Amino acid sequence: MISSQAGSLVLENISKTFPQRDGQGEVRAVDDVSLTINEGEFVTLLGPSGCGKTTTLRLISGFELPTAGRILLDGKDISNRPPNKRDMAMVFQSYALFPHMSVSKNVAYGLRIQRVPGKELRERVERVLDLMGLRGLGERRPNELSGGQQQRVALARSLVVEPRVLLFDEPLSNLDAKLRVQMRSEIRNIQRRLNITSVYVTHDQVEAMALSDRIVVMNQGKIEQIGSPEEIYRRPTTRFVADFIGRANFLEARIERVDGGEAEVELLGQRVRVPVTFAVSAGDHLTAVLRPEALSLREDATLAQGAVEQAMYLGSSTDYVVRVGEMVLIVVETDPSAHVVFREGQTVGVTFEPSTVHLLPPG
Repeated sequence: MISSQAGSLVLENISKTFPQRDGQGEVRAVDDVSLTINEGEFVTLLGPSGCGKTTTLRLISGFELPTAGRILLDGKDISNRPPNKRDMAMVFQSYALFPHMSVSKNVAYGLRIQRVPGKELRERVERVLDLMGLRGLGERRPNELSGGQQQRVALARSLVVEPRVLLFDEPLSNLDAKLRVQMRSEIRNIQRRLNITSVYVTHDQVEAMALSDRIVVMNQGKIEQIGSPEEIYRRPTTRFVADFIGRANFLEARIERVDGGEAEVELLGQRVRVPVTFAVSAGDHLTAVLRPEALSLREDATLAQGAVEQAMYLGSSTDYVVRVGEMVLIVVETDPSAHVVFREGQTVGVTFEPSTVHLLPPG
């Protein structure tokens, strides 16, 4: 078994600025980011292109140095150490395998740099090849492997040096959809078995949800929200997070009254009580989030009435676009066999599960 002593990682008020291309002023790619990653935790930095996630990963790895702030590994300041002195390993998007070397030599490369003795080197390489399901492929060249096998070699090369922190820079983006699903499952299983602290960068929300203990959603160089996949999905703290993670319907909600930690609002003809964790008063107008799978369509004239503008039967679900007055809603029926499949142009009743309503804080 590969051994690895997981490390704890702390980012303290990290910022990174770059000069503008025209030489006039600066761009703040990472803006006062603070984050604690616990030993053995799998944390994903998630966000759209240009949000600062990749720069943050490069700051952690040492490929970039912070303009301000500190990076601590197990309490020691590593902010200015070069990458090879950080006790970390990176799995790259491009795999970065040496085409002229065999699989075994690619995997052993970091150990040779560390001057690990021959017998130990061979034993560690064999162990990690077994772990990654690559037994018997050690003498092949990278171009003789499938994309998934090449990704396993890249991961094996990172694991064999037994880093305290493992970094992933969108490692699955070059794989086809089916192989991505398989590889993310393998990565998560291996990370759990080895209990290695991992920081993963992706713009793929499904990948982040499947892999992570916690997700860090970034936008314009700042952290928007940190939480478990369930927290991020069910209780987003900003409209950006709600819109970026999955699909969401945004409805205006007027607060009718407040009682303790709950607010009473009216949505789609239903009056519901919704938990609130921020200050709110009767008469306030807030935004309510309803996920598409929380909505249902019925042949019921007593419900809020809408017109089906689009219906897409997808086998395991049917996706609808429904207009209710001035609102356009996305509705996903996750078990079409249990419901009528409505036609485009058909008038339907729209209802929802009250417990799924989430109110966004003002601002």
